[in-house]
Amino acid sequence: VKIFDDLIRLIASDYLMPLVFSLAMFGLWFSGKNPAERIRYQLTMLIGISALSLSNVVVWLINITWDRPRPFVEHGDELNLLFYPPTDPSFPANPVAVGFAAAMAAWSINRKFGWWMFAAAALYGFSRLYAGIFYPTDILGGAVVGIAVYWFTLYLRRFLEPFVTSFIALVRGLSAA
Repeated sequence: VKIFDDLIRLIASDYLMPLVFSLAMFGLWFSGKNPAERIRYQLTMLIGISALSLSNVVVWLINITWDRPRPFVEHGDELNLLFYPPTDPSFPANPVAVGFAAAMAAWSINRKFGWWMFAAAALYGFSRLYAGIFYPTDILGGAVVGIAVYWFTLYLRRFLEPFVTSFIALVRGLSAA
C-alpha cells in the first residue's frame, strides 16, 4: 500500500526520528522541578549523549570486524527497497543503537517517557526493517549495543563525575543549562 510505504519511508528517514530523539533529550536537559533535579537530569543527558557517541564507535568497530551485507544486496530481486541503499555494513543497526541509548537516558529520568522513547526507537528499527535495509538481528543487535553502552557509560560516570559536574557548571555559567 503506497500510503503505508510513504509513512514507513518518512519514519525510516535519516531525519525524523533523530530529530525526535534530539528534541526529547533537549527537552529533558531543561526540565526538572528544582535546581537539584535539573542538575540530575543534565548529568543523565550528558551520559546519554556520551552513550550515543560511544554506541557509534562500538558499531563502527563491529562493522570493520564483520562486514555483513544489507538485505537488499543479498535479496535484491525479492525485496522492494523503500530507502536509499546505505553502503555501510548491516550489523548492528547504528540508528537503532543510537535510539535505544537515547531511550535509556530518558528512561533513567522518567520511566513513562522512557517507555515512549523505547517505542519510538523500536518503531525506527521496524521501519528500517520494513524498508529493506536491515535484518531483524541487525535491529536486535543495535538495541543491545545501545542499552549495553548506556549502562557502561553510566558505570563510568562514577569516575568522571567531577569533570561532568564541572562541565555543567561551565554551561550554566553560559546560561545554557
